[in-house]
Amino acid sequence: MRAAFIGVLLGAGGLVGLDLRELADANGGLWPAVQPETLQHTLPILPPAVKADPDQKQSNDPRRFVTADEDVLRQPMAFTLEAGGVLNATGSIDPGSADRLQTELEERGEYVKRVSLNSPGGALEDAILMARMLRERGIATVVEDGALCASSCPLMMAGGTSREAEEEAAVGLHQFYAGTEGATDPVQAMADAQMITARISRHLQEMGVDPAIWLHALDTPPRALYYLTAEEMKQYRLVTPPEEVASR
Repeated sequence: MRAAFIGVLLGAGGLVGLDLRELADANGGLWPAVQPETLQHTLPILPPAVKADPDQKQSNDPRRFVTADEDVLRQPMAFTLEAGGVLNATGSIDPGSADRLQTELEERGEYVKRVSLNSPGGALEDAILMARMLRERGIATVVEDGALCASSCPLMMAGGTSREAEEEAAVGLHQFYAGTEGATDPVQAMADAQMITARISRHLQEMGVDPAIWLHALDTPPRALYYLTAEEMKQYRLVTPPEEVASR
């Protein structure tokens, strides 16, 4: 069953590669030429997200709760240590976010108990690296009421030793794109998509999150968001049981 599931994920990743190639042709490219070194990325989406399909109804739509300042979320992710050991991580996950988090943890990591996320996502590589940093240091993650954790942000959230999304938080997923300089043919796009999908699946599994959660991302175009319900986050173990949160 596991092999069949992985096959479904990789097959879906291949289809995403072709879809994104067609989208790139139609729009003159998906990634900015000024950052050719960015190999794995997602488009930061600020609410309200564009609906992928007017006929497709979501059972959960937390956009009305989001109070985040869009101008702040567009800025590169910044880290601010608050009382009680809460490190606020606010803004887009740009290439370099992981380096800044590492510096923050090296300087004040002994005081950090949990990271409060408020981000529309961005670079997959940095999101995964930051998740591993948090796991190695035994730091929890939380998405507070009014905050957004979308795109690649849930991959960072997965690194928390305990993980919480408050009742009026918004957690969303969508497809990534692979921007490799000079490699824009459909075959390469499919190969890139499958490799990145496999890497994301392994990352989620290592963090204790059910990789099946990423099927919702593969099913949702880059300029839309699939908002996870509280039950889905529990089902896929993106959030941990209340007793684990209470014990932090």
